Amino acid sequence: MNRRASKHQPGRSAASTFGDFARMTGLAVWLVCSLAGCASTSSSKTDDTPSEQTRAAETNTALGRQYIDRRQYEVALDKLKRAVAYDKTYAPAHTLLGVLYETLGQTEKAGEEYALAVRYDPEDGDVNNNYAVFLCSQGKGGEAEKYFQAAVKDPFYTTPQIAYANAGLCALGLNNLDKAEQYLRKSLQYGAEFAPALLPMARLSYEKQSYLQARAFLQRYESVGELTPQSLLLGALIERALNDSRAAERYRTALFDSFPESAEAAQVRSEQ
Repeated sequence: MNRRASKHQPGRSAASTFGDFARMTGLAVWLVCSLAGCASTSSSKTDDTPSEQTRAAETNTALGRQYIDRRQYEVALDKLKRAVAYDKTYAPAHTLLGVLYETLGQTEKAGEEYALAVRYDPEDGDVNNNYAVFLCSQGKGGEAEKYFQAAVKDPFYTTPQIAYANAGLCALGLNNLDKAEQYLRKSLQYGAEFAPALLPMARLSYEKQSYLQARAFLQRYESVGELTPQSLLLGALIERALNDSRAAERYRTALFDSFPESAEAAQVRSEQ
């Protein structure tokens, strides 16, 4: 999903929309990563042998995800509809239908499918995290928080750091910097070099005018994550705030050289 794309405006005390931060940190990628379990069986949570209908739903969901990955959306939609026809309670199929409808710009249908996934598997970490991310993208950050919290309570959820990082981004979108920091630091407790939490922590520190801390978090991010237009722009902003004009110029040059057509590069040019 870099579907949450809104242009970052330098000098703002905090982002006014969830989209600003989602775009900056590649939240879409985290959601796709969290879907790794969507095409798999939930047999780890039960000793029951899946019925023939459920096995058919699992198979079609796995195929649906493969076709989504290939951007063969029409075929993917057919497979996922077959999955829920075999077993309407199979939550992973509803989650992937939500992802697909969102990709196709059918937001209302996406929301319905995410909600059905939670209805049929209310304790699943992936299901709750994905629905929460969707709610944030729709400006419903307050409602989303309870689903992030439900996600991390799932003892079978293998990536709670993703949900915590997403919850932090969501709080940033609500301009709740203290809560955002709380969630992001929880994310980093699972791995101090978790890139999706380090970049928003750098941004958060910048917004709090803790510029040296912002620089430190950004440097940690750069050691493990990919340089992006957003990280380079943030670096320029941090160094400008620290009155290091040479370092700020290095970030701007890297932005122009590596991402000359980006919105961030255009933004910097407009300020010169």
